Formats: sequence, structure tokens, C-alpha cells
Amino acid sequence: MPPAILQFFRASQEGDADTWAKAFAEDGVFHDPVGTPPILGRAAIRDFIAAVLPAFQPFLGLTPTEAHTLGNHVAVSWRGAAVTLDGRPVNWSGINIYELDETGLIRDARAYFNRAVFQAQLAG
Repeated sequence: MPPAILQFFRASQEGDADTWAKAFAEDGVFHDPVGTPPILGRAAIRDFIAAVLPAFQPFLGLTPTEAHTLGNHVAVSWRGAAVTLDGRPVNWSGINIYELDETGLIRDARAYFNRAVFQAQLAG
């Protein structure tokens, strides 16, 4: 996988919002998930991630299971895991489609996963 994509997944596993966001170009776009309003710009992406992480203890992150790269486009299937503050496990999976810019940073990331399944686990 390209370095920025590896950084995206490693930072998710480490719960590091700053490093996670730095995988994106300054003007990067994150659709998390597709169908919700996109998050525009590295600073907004960092703020979004930093707001999500405290809801979990721990946030175990996203683990890539398969990746396919063609030029500056990368498709990665993954599994996510976290534990809510009251101890409930949350597991979800999906596919991310990335477009990299000329420097190798993420210009556009589109996460495809079933948000309803994710939120049902949060609701208990």
C-alpha cells in the first residue's frame, strides 16, 4: 500500500488524530461514510477524528484486510474495532476508496460501510 494509506490505518490503530489527518492533503476530502456530508480539509478531518476517539476506550482502529492499487487510486477492505466507554464492543467493516495527489497524500477518501449497523452497536 502507498505510504499515506499505511499511515491512515496505523494512526487509526494508535488513536492518533494528528497523524491520521496528516495522511491527507491540506485540501483533502473525507466522506465518512459516503452519503453523509464530506469533511473538507485536513484541519476539519483532524477535528472530526479527534471528536470521535474519546467516545471509545479503547479505539482499536481499522485493520486493512486487502488492498488494490492502480495508479493514484487505492481500494482497501478493512475491519474496525472499538470498545465503548461502558465496555460494549463495536465491530464494523467496509471498503475505502482513496485518490492520492501528486505528492502521495490522500486527496479524497470515501468510506463505504453500513452506518446503521455501527450506530446500533453504540445504542446498545
